[in-house]
Amino acid sequence: MLIRTGDTVEVITGASRGTRSRVIKVDRTVGKALVEGVNKVFKHIRRSQKHPQGGRLSKEMPVQLSNLKFLCPACGSPTRLGARFLKDGGKERFCKKCNASAGQIAPAKKAHETK
Repeated sequence: MLIRTGDTVEVITGASRGTRSRVIKVDRTVGKALVEGVNKVFKHIRRSQKHPQGGRLSKEMPVQLSNLKFLCPACGSPTRLGARFLKDGGKERFCKKCNASAGQIAPAKKAHETK
């Protein structure tokens, strides 16, 4: 689960297939992500003081992380992400297609440093 909040992803299955959008929130315990404008549903709201009109509220529902592919900023294509250690001992995400870095995961540790 290397996809993070703020990443641009492409939906690979479902009704919103092919949609490219930004990740709003990631729930790692359930393995789902909330993606902007994807998997929209209507929530029916009863009249109240907060909603005097009532009606239908459109909102996004979470999508399985397995149904999303990361969009690499370097090559611009949907790809898988990998994790690797750097020479200083830090850990980073990288694009499996073009081998470009996609940001750091963990700070440098002495134990993972290569000599």
